[in-house]
Amino acid sequence: MRFSARYDNLWIVDGCRTPFVDYCGALGPVSPTDMGIYAARAVLARSGVNPADIGSVVAGSMAQADFDAYVLPRHIGLYAGVPIEVPALQAARICGTGFELFRQAADQISLGYCDSALLVAAESMTRNPVCAYTHRTGFKLGAPVEFKDFLWEALDDPAAQVNMIQTAENLAKKYDIRREVVDAFAARSFERALAAQQAGRLAEEIEPLRNAVFELPGYQPRRLKLAGKTTEVTADTHPRPSPLEALAQLRTVYPGGVQTAGNSSCLVDGAAAALLAHGRFVSARGLKPLARLAGAAVAGVPPEIMGIGPAPAIRALLQRCELTLDDVDLIEINEAQGAQIVACVRELGLDEDKLNVNGGAIALGHPLAATGLRLTITVARELRRRGRRWGVASACIGGGQGMALLVENAQV
Repeated sequence: MRFSARYDNLWIVDGCRTPFVDYCGALGPVSPTDMGIYAARAVLARSGVNPADIGSVVAGSMAQADFDAYVLPRHIGLYAGVPIEVPALQAARICGTGFELFRQAADQISLGYCDSALLVAAESMTRNPVCAYTHRTGFKLGAPVEFKDFLWEALDDPAAQVNMIQTAENLAKKYDIRREVVDAFAARSFERALAAQQAGRLAEEIEPLRNAVFELPGYQPRRLKLAGKTTEVTADTHPRPSPLEALAQLRTVYPGGVQTAGNSSCLVDGAAAALLAHGRFVSARGLKPLARLAGAAVAGVPPEIMGIGPAPAIRALLQRCELTLDDVDLIEINEAQGAQIVACVRELGLDEDKLNVNGGAIALGHPLAATGLRLTITVARELRRRGRRWGVASACIGGGQGMALLVENAQV
C-alpha cells in the first residue's frame, strides 16, 4: 500500500522561521497564534507576494496552547493581511504536521481550489496545558483530582504502552545501537549546528523575533510580547558546545538504555511559514521560487518502533517519483531521538555526509508542528546554496507513522 503523490508544477515560493527558543525562555508567554502571525508576515514580506493574492491558509499547531487555539489558522491568515473571504484550515499529523501542510495545500492547488497557499505552523511547548478531562460534571468528595501535565502525558502511546523514549530504546535493541554511537551522533548534530550558526547559514532562514503589534482594521489588535525585558531574539538558543566527553557523562533515562537528555531532541518554542503556488501564479508575478515541491508520502509502522517511520516513507516517496537514494543530494530527517535516527540511517543505508548537514533537532529543537516546515525550508535552501538538485525532508510520527517530501532546486 502506497500513500503518496507526485507533483509537477507546484513551487515553494519562499520560506522562513522564527528562532527556536528554549522551553520556558523568551517565547514562553507568547501564543502560538501570534508566533504564526509573525512568521506569516515575514514570509509574505520576503517573497514580495501581496497577501491579497493568497487563495488559502493552511496552518497547524498540536498543543492547545491558548484559549483561542480553535481559530489559530483563521487569525493567522487575517492578521497576516489575507483577505477575509479566503478560508483557513487547521491540519495535524503530530511531528509530521509541517509536511502535512504542504500536502494539504498541494492537493488544494492541484484540484483547482486556489493557485496559492500560505502555510504556517507554530508550537509553544512551554504553554502546553496542565489539564483535566474528567471534571466537567464537578469534583466528588474523596475522588482523585486528575489534573495532569499534557506535555508529559502526550509522550505516552497507550496502544503499545510505551512512551516516545521507549520507542527509541526499542530501535536501539532492534538495530544493536550502542550508547556511544548515539552520543557521537548527538555531538555531531551540535557541532554542525554551531558551525552553521557561525557561518550564517541558519540566519538566512530565520526572521529575528521582536516585540510586535498586529493590527487588523475593525478588530482587536494582537501582540507578540517576549518574556521579561527581552526585546529581540535573533538566533536559535539551544545549540551549544557539546563534545562527546560531556554527553557521555549524562545519565540515561532508563537503566541500561541509550537515550539521555543530551542525545534527544530538545524542547523549544517557535514557528515557520512558507508559500506554495502553482506555476502559473509564479510566472504571472515574475517570482523566483526557492524550490519545486515534487512529491509527498506517508507510511505506517508499528507504534512501538514509530521512529523508523521515515524509512518506509522515503522509500514510498522515491518509488512514486522514480528516483533512488543515490539520486538524492541532501536529506533532512528529524532527530526526535538519537537512537531513532541512527536506526533510520542503518535501515536506509544513508550517507551521513548528506544528512542534516546543518545539525538537527537534537541541537536546534523540535517544536512539533513547525518541524516539518523547518526541515523542508532548510533542505531547499541548502540545495540552492550547494547548487544541487534533489532533497528529501522526513520525520517519524508518534503512533507509528513516517512522512517525507521531495523538493527540487528551482535553479538547477
